[in-house]
Amino acid sequence: MDIDTDICVVGGGPAGLTLALLLVRSGIRVTVLERSRSLDRTYRGEILQPGGQALLDELGVLAPARERGAVEHDRFLLEEHGRVLIDGDYRRLPGPYNCLLSLPQRHLLTELLAACERYDGFRQLAGAKATALVEEGGAVRGVVAGGSAGAPAQVVRARCVVAADGRFSKVRGLAGIGYRRQELFSQDVLWFRLSAPPRPGTRRPCDVRVFRAGGNPVLSYRSVPDALQLGWTLPHGGFRPLADRGIDHIVEQLCRAAPEYAERIRAEITGFADLSLLDVFSGSAEQWVRHGLLLIGDAAHTHSPIGAQGINLAIRDAVAAHPVLVEAVRSGDAGAARLSRYAELRRPEVERITRIQQIQSRMMLSTGRFSSTLRPRAAALMSRTPLYGALLRRIAFGTAPVRLRTDLLAAVER
Repeated sequence: MDIDTDICVVGGGPAGLTLALLLVRSGIRVTVLERSRSLDRTYRGEILQPGGQALLDELGVLAPARERGAVEHDRFLLEEHGRVLIDGDYRRLPGPYNCLLSLPQRHLLTELLAACERYDGFRQLAGAKATALVEEGGAVRGVVAGGSAGAPAQVVRARCVVAADGRFSKVRGLAGIGYRRQELFSQDVLWFRLSAPPRPGTRRPCDVRVFRAGGNPVLSYRSVPDALQLGWTLPHGGFRPLADRGIDHIVEQLCRAAPEYAERIRAEITGFADLSLLDVFSGSAEQWVRHGLLLIGDAAHTHSPIGAQGINLAIRDAVAAHPVLVEAVRSGDAGAARLSRYAELRRPEVERITRIQQIQSRMMLSTGRFSSTLRPRAAALMSRTPLYGALLRRIAFGTAPVRLRTDLLAAVER
């Protein structure tokens, strides 16, 4: 049986579920398609900037998500051979969200989903993949959802479809929307997790770090439960030659890059399954909207992990798209002209953040002899000027105001 809804969101990640919650709280019927059957899956990004925290708190999901486990980080540090070159002290920013927050995506998605399910207009199809778009007269009018093998396809008819299905968006491809990949960053990141001693009842500062001890720079931060998340930066395509020499060779290279963790690396990195390679690139869909279709988050624009912007930009996209979609449903007009207001609001900030990430990458992750010597020191000098304080505020809170339209949130819970 076909499903009739107002908005069909494809992708149940932070962008999709934040938008779904805003819409159902505005009395809009929402159906979410999520290809995974549960939240028990692997996630990468989990650092929330202050601006993202504020929006989630206003929605009422930050506090319960934090109660499931989170780590506050006071500072962002750039270190070279033990010397701190940049000390980005978030505690000097206006409270109450003056920290970087390591919040596992599973915790955030659990609370977003629970909040959505308190409203009658919400439905989620878990284990459902978008296999085709329903198009009529050049406009997108729904999605064909395919489930597990042998299960019949289901048609979800909607006034508008939202692609929130990540940087390799299936919906974007089905719509024939091109994607401009830009090699603005010269690194890939090899992520891995290590155990970390528990910190019961303590308030010792935690930091998000980019450090260079030997070889290529390493990103690190404390995560939940009692773990360290580390990312070893490599030149694009540099992992394959290392992998060809075997896991033992990679382990020794990791120990050289992060000698303070060498004992744990040798004990806990025992196979390729303990590693996850992230192909780092930026890019943008050629169109963010068309008749009956809107793209948000990584489906619209992709970013480097430097600066921890991915989840925050996705949440800001959802908040900006919310009133545009409410108006589209209420007016019965989900044409490209009406939806384009969302793109007009979001593109300038996304482009500015991309430029900031380029600067961060060049300053922090350069590997050539000349650049790795001079650029970090130039970054250290800049960090002592008022310019860096202004840059830190932009990184933390965004480059343009995005305000949650609480006046639209009138629906009553079940």
